[in-house]
Amino acid sequence: MFLDLIALDNHSKVWIYQSKDQMDDDTVRSVNADLRDFLNYWTSHNRQLYTYGNIFHHRFVTIFVDETHADASGCSIDKSVHFIESLEMKYGLSLFDRENVAIMEKQFDEEGEDISTIYTLPLSGLKDALKEGRINEQTLVFNNLVKTKEEFLKKWIVPLHQSWHKRFI
Repeated sequence: MFLDLIALDNHSKVWIYQSKDQMDDDTVRSVNADLRDFLNYWTSHNRQLYTYGNIFHHRFVTIFVDETHADASGCSIDKSVHFIESLEMKYGLSLFDRENVAIMEKQFDEEGEDISTIYTLPLSGLKDALKEGRINEQTLVFNNLVKTKEEFLKKWIVPLHQSWHKRFI
């Protein structure tokens, strides 16, 4: 059952699948429609799962499940992984590459509108990017290893020096 994110318990599990490249608007709409269809019927041992999913920043496919109603079992998690694999095939995406870190470059236009950009760097390139001044310890990175809705809301986007990524610099 697909719900609004606010309706899910703060301890709901989250899985984040990062695309190396930004998706265009049409792809985001289509993937979100497929995601909603999948989550509306996703079950665990024939029990309906309470879920939310969305594409954030045209790059991150997210799946949330509120386990206060029913636990996501190994089989149901396998179903979600197969679903993500099907998205990769259908849309030509790469969502399982964990060797890249997403960086947010905060920017504002003359009117104060947020025009931040997101790009990826290989984990192995963080040290060089720091030396070259392309990033610094305050640079915002996406921590796709957060495990719960609460962590997602508070710790998904953090400065590099507060992230597990810092061990690569």
